Amino acid sequence: MKRIIVLGTGFAAFRFLKKINTKLYKITVISPRNHFLFTPLLPSTTVGTIEFRSIIEPIRNVKNIIFHQSYCTEVDTVNNKVKCLDADTKRQYTLDFDYLIVAVGEVTNTFGIEGIKENALFLKELNDARKIRTMVVDCFENASLPGLSEAEKKDYLRFVVCGGGPTGVEFAAELHDFIEDDVKRKYKYLGDLVEIILIEAKESILASFDKELSEYAMKVFKRQNISLRTKSLVESVDKSNISLNNGGKFKYGLLVWATGNTSTDFVRNSGLTTGRSGKIITDNFFRVKKENGYSSNIFAIGDCAVIEGEELLATAQVAQQLGLFMAKYMNKEMKISVPFKFKNLGMLAYIGGHKALADTPQFKGTGFKTFLLWRSAYLTRLVSFKNKLLVIFDWTKTFLFGRDVSNF
Repeated sequence: MKRIIVLGTGFAAFRFLKKINTKLYKITVISPRNHFLFTPLLPSTTVGTIEFRSIIEPIRNVKNIIFHQSYCTEVDTVNNKVKCLDADTKRQYTLDFDYLIVAVGEVTNTFGIEGIKENALFLKELNDARKIRTMVVDCFENASLPGLSEAEKKDYLRFVVCGGGPTGVEFAAELHDFIEDDVKRKYKYLGDLVEIILIEAKESILASFDKELSEYAMKVFKRQNISLRTKSLVESVDKSNISLNNGGKFKYGLLVWATGNTSTDFVRNSGLTTGRSGKIITDNFFRVKKENGYSSNIFAIGDCAVIEGEELLATAQVAQQLGLFMAKYMNKEMKISVPFKFKNLGMLAYIGGHKALADTPQFKGTGFKTFLLWRSAYLTRLVSFKNKLLVIFDWTKTFLFGRDVSNF
């Protein structure tokens, strides 16, 4: 039986694992994360709209696979081996493979800006969301201390989001809902002191969406008193201050950095062929490029890879389609002659106040009806019945009782 090693547990890898025929292959998964995370709903966990465990699925729930919670540190393309480092014990070991599928994703890009790694919070993993949730509540508790001036309270309650893409926008929207629905009831006299600032380098937020939808989102944010700082770049950050390229400087209580992604150290040091973007270059069958053509047994899918001559967005739907095609390709023992072709299903984004955007080939919409579409679409994309049930329960609980502001 041929051996397939899969690196990663993201959308592309998980979709592959669910569809691969385990009667044909022995599947081993290597990742420091032992669960699949439904990242489109991650911003909802930062303020308690949804609970953390409602959007994860343990990898060991996938039948007939072997899992090792480890980092892959090196790929030996000559001898078909991978070197690994256990995430906890730091034990090193080597595994052989017949086929290797690299689906390690990317990490948040700090652009080398001074102070970001030390002071900003990212929104990429479940631990990131937990830190943000704790920090949000801390900010309100700190602002509740006696003897503080109004200016000091405002400094604690100034929430800065860097990045006007879907992640940054949806976090700002969830934070706005938390303030309107819960803070103004549970932290009296503080709600009016809160300031949310969204910083974006481009002229508008949600630049990948239709222009009219992007403009609509900006109008909604302005009505919600979310301050938009477009065409602005962050120059430096320290523990309590953020400086912009246009001379602006202000204090903050929480800084969330959601400005895009970059290649992992593993991809950069793997020896596999990468492009200018730092992604692994593949053909339309996801075979990794090498000096003379393409590899016959090493593949790359998801955010860490790019199909040569084709630019696809780093979204969940793209990664899922890549993983599904990869599984079909392997199930047919690589005898498929028609290469991968992406089918655009459109994009959705939540913008707060029970309003959302839909930019699909069939429909472009805004408002409450689109919010219902946003929720139903994400609900159907959750990978297990358990997750669907938990998310419905969380939404219902939040509607009836509000969000929990406990800190633990």
